[in-house]
Amino acid sequence: MTTPTRRLPGLDRVTAAMREFGRGFSLGLDVIVAIFKRPFQAREFIQQFWFIASVSITPAILVAIPFGAVISLQLGTLTSQIGASSFNGAASVLAVVQQASPIVTTLIIAGAGGSAICADLGSRKIREEIDAMEVLGVSPIQRLIVPRVLAAILAAVLLNGLVSVVGVAGGYFFNVVVQGGTPGAYLASFNALAQLPDLWVGMIKAFIFGFLAGVVAAYRGLNPRGGPKGVGDVVNQSVVITFLLLFFVNTVITGLYLQLVPAKGT
Repeated sequence: MTTPTRRLPGLDRVTAAMREFGRGFSLGLDVIVAIFKRPFQAREFIQQFWFIASVSITPAILVAIPFGAVISLQLGTLTSQIGASSFNGAASVLAVVQQASPIVTTLIIAGAGGSAICADLGSRKIREEIDAMEVLGVSPIQRLIVPRVLAAILAAVLLNGLVSVVGVAGGYFFNVVVQGGTPGAYLASFNALAQLPDLWVGMIKAFIFGFLAGVVAAYRGLNPRGGPKGVGDVVNQSVVITFLLLFFVNTVITGLYLQLVPAKGT
């Protein structure tokens, strides 16, 4: 008589999570392949980009100002305590450009644009529009998902530049006006320690984060369960999953950058 196999607690959840990750990764690869296929849905791409940019630009600017201010104030206090106030400008600007700007940008895009993408695709799915497209031989990935993912990427890259400028300007204002810093020292320290790869790594992060936000939103939107309530659930899930992936990938990219790219002057 055989003894029934006992499953380990939580094994089913781990297996299901790995299966979901594999499906999402497969969708990401399909999107990359479909980008190079024709015809390209230029009209859909422009509409989606304009929508994402219009709902994200104001929140991104409003969030960038306090981010730059907090970083500048905190670093200004610390550098004053250790007698290195002359390096406050470099530390503040590099923190904004490398870390805060791409993170703030993608959080806004995932919360505003990504949730809208997920809700739109989820609604189409429960109305069986996507199934009808597949029956007619139209690829939903090429027709619907690729324009939205590319729009999220372009919006992330452009907004990242805007948030960087606003964050640096906010940090400069609070350091010079509030903390009584020297404008010349603030800019001189930045010029002395910053380098072009510091800007590129922020843009690369924004590019990758925008891609992840678009793919996650599309994947969850294509897999709603339970009708309209399921659409609301997958919208929440897409935002949370994007945030988790964002911080994990940011840690990996930052670690690789600091190990592979030597600091200026070393």
